[in-house]
Amino acid sequence: MHGHPAQHVSHIFPDSMTLGEVATLPELLRQRCHRSPEREAYRQWEAGVWRSYSWRDVEGLVARWQVALAGEHLASGDRVAVLLKNSVEWVCFDLAAQSLGLAVVPLYTADHAENTANILADSGARLLLVGLLDQWIAVARLRTRLPHLSHVLCMEMPLTLVSDTRVRVSVVAQWLPREAPPQINVAKEPHTLATLVYTSGTTGHPKGVMLSHANILSNIQAVVRHVQIDQDDLFLSFLPLSHAFERTAGCYLPMLTGSCVVYAREISTLGEDLAMVRPTILVSVPRIYERVYARLQQQLAERGALPRVLVRWTQELGWRQFQARQHRGTAPGSWDRLWRLVLQYLVARPFLAHFGGRLRLAVSGGAPLSVPLSRYLVGLGLPLLQGYGLTEAAPVVSVNRPDDNVPESAGTPLPGIEVRLGEQNELLVRGPNVMMGYWNRPEDTARAIDAEGWLHTGDQGRIENGHVFIVGRLKEIVVLSTGEKVTPEGLEMALILDPLIDQAMVVGEGKPYLVALLVLNAGAWRAMAKRWSLPAEDPAALTDVRLQQHIEHLCRQSLARFPEYAQVRRCWVTLEPWTIANGLLTPTLKLKRPAIEKRFVKHTLDLYTGHMPPT
Repeated sequence: MHGHPAQHVSHIFPDSMTLGEVATLPELLRQRCHRSPEREAYRQWEAGVWRSYSWRDVEGLVARWQVALAGEHLASGDRVAVLLKNSVEWVCFDLAAQSLGLAVVPLYTADHAENTANILADSGARLLLVGLLDQWIAVARLRTRLPHLSHVLCMEMPLTLVSDTRVRVSVVAQWLPREAPPQINVAKEPHTLATLVYTSGTTGHPKGVMLSHANILSNIQAVVRHVQIDQDDLFLSFLPLSHAFERTAGCYLPMLTGSCVVYAREISTLGEDLAMVRPTILVSVPRIYERVYARLQQQLAERGALPRVLVRWTQELGWRQFQARQHRGTAPGSWDRLWRLVLQYLVARPFLAHFGGRLRLAVSGGAPLSVPLSRYLVGLGLPLLQGYGLTEAAPVVSVNRPDDNVPESAGTPLPGIEVRLGEQNELLVRGPNVMMGYWNRPEDTARAIDAEGWLHTGDQGRIENGHVFIVGRLKEIVVLSTGEKVTPEGLEMALILDPLIDQAMVVGEGKPYLVALLVLNAGAWRAMAKRWSLPAEDPAALTDVRLQQHIEHLCRQSLARFPEYAQVRRCWVTLEPWTIANGLLTPTLKLKRPAIEKRFVKHTLDLYTGHMPPT
């Protein structure tokens, strides 16, 4: 087993409460409300101001949701779904439903209506909570697929309600009682289903991951044994709560530690919210750090050579100092330390102000963070900890610690979690956090969890000095820097249905969006070129703006049924086919992805930098 011996965690609770007293997530909330009723639990933007909620307030709100849900005549084990932006209401619905023995199915607000309908159908959800009526209207046209869904709750107060005899629609403000006495938590068994989380790992039919109360509780307890978090910490939550990473690390974990969570207004105002809220802990995907880096580079490009030199000097000195603190290098000399103090004031402090100026921990997960970027940020003083996890592991498997931080790694396994390498260096995980299985997919479950209880992650890795390094993927799944996972084959099959496209490969590993490499059908291209009076055989014609616009429109049409994050943003086209002879197809005519990526690496990079190379 890797990791560290379990440490006593009573220091995070008043009156020495430990998770040994807690069997379910609603019980965790009840104990938290009892231990620190007057402390601030949540803060969110309402009517133009930040509104604060104490744990006592939350307890009262959850009781109201419990009473209302109890009146829906739902049976223990029934599924209820939530399609709502991060908010106190999201949390209250979640915990109230679980306290009645219901399993919560989180949905992405930005997802395509068809995908939402597929999840509602597969889970058999009986009730749905939405933020906006339009969200239900988009799904309502597919309601014939949803025979189990009977009631939709809407947070907004619409002018008119849309309903029919099959699905009742209610406004939450009218459905909730004005007040309610404290309710009894009927969910007592830790190994029952708490939530059904559908992975974003495919663009076809995602699998429902069954997580028990015990899965999640064991994971948050392991985190606080691994990294110190206390009730004075302040979280800023902006990743969707429908994502297992945010829900565990940004919701249940602060509930365990008694920390306050502030819900960001919108992703577009994240910079302003960071400055106003000044969090001490930030849980994020790489994309946010990439944006900060890109903004810094743009500013440096506009300011001339001296600022660039100062930033580079600050980063280099900071990295050396970091390595010395980690006992991996010699400590800087007195002259370097003096310059570090000066540069800290001139460069590092203004940079860290982008994150509010008092971050104690900046956690990156959901997708790999590039090694150069992680070193750059650490060198400028960002307390960055990269981790690794997957929904099937509830979800955190490993994370770096401040005193044992190898930024290019995914850290060391949490206490109680075992990791080892299987065939083809596949990373295997075993522990109390491993899922119950996939919803209604016993064969998939048997493939994912072997007879000895090892979860087969599908990720290739290596383990050095106790640290986990993720080096690749057994299956061809593209992980964007936003943390979303996409199976490219489905997109490619959709693209080649168009007569203009013979072959397609979608790429975007670690990038903010997807791009595609396309081989055009020679005949279709000649016909199109003739209409536009272009010389079809001239490679330069393939850069014509009309073709580029046509390809973009084609992609939007072909991929309309896929989620927003699975859309292809830019394309590079060629007339040269990929064949067995040129080494780009296997004997069974499958794409040799590594070979194609290597052959066209410059074209792919140019799709992200904005330069379109000649074909």
